[in-house]
Amino acid sequence: MPSIDVCYSPELLHLYDLKGKAVVAVDVLRATSTMVTAFAHGAADIIPVMQLEECRTFGEKGCLTAAERDGIKAEGFDLGNSPFGYMNGNIEGRTIAITTTNGTRAIRLSEEADEIIVGSFLNLQAVAQHLKELQLDVLVVCAGWKGKFNLEDTLFAGALVERLQYEFESENDATLASLYLYHTAKADLLAFLRQSSHVRRLENLEIHKDIEFCLRHDEYDVLPVWKEDRLVDLRAVKELES
Repeated sequence: MPSIDVCYSPELLHLYDLKGKAVVAVDVLRATSTMVTAFAHGAADIIPVMQLEECRTFGEKGCLTAAERDGIKAEGFDLGNSPFGYMNGNIEGRTIAITTTNGTRAIRLSEEADEIIVGSFLNLQAVAQHLKELQLDVLVVCAGWKGKFNLEDTLFAGALVERLQYEFESENDATLASLYLYHTAKADLLAFLRQSSHVRRLENLEIHKDIEFCLRHDEYDVLPVWKEDRLVDLRAVKELES
């Protein structure tokens, strides 16, 4: 039986051997939720990068560029990090280069894994089903906040563990802790997260609707995965090939 483990921060990735594993990279508020939304609204592919300047160079190649730092859209880029900015039809068929404070870093630091999947509450079931089919050991990599633990990504990890608990075995106490936290919070995730640091940070920026949206479960049937140098929606790729 494959296992599932949880890494609470990219800063802890050096403790894990990623080879032969499937990584689920998650930044609920908001990078991976935004990426999932972008694919659901027609983005062709997404190139996550770590630095603002690197992202800017993709704009010169005809890509849309998206950038966020400290919860705010960076100046001089086409898009920010709100999922609602990707719903107006302007991204259909486009390549998007994106850099964010936490989420894009979690993805790029996981490149040694056999598979990298972008997870959020919005595509929770699609991620769970894919992992059941893969039958690889799983590591959920929580983006956290600037290297530190956060609640929202850990709650996603717990939700994923709940959906896989009969087909995957718990690797260590981080897995159990995530599951128990999710059981405590799932009746009202928004209320549970009201006092969390990042929710308070975003609410100070008056990004209330983003928070509520990113906590919705199973909104989209999309599956962003890492292929060579970018993310593609595996569901869409398979439809084209069939």
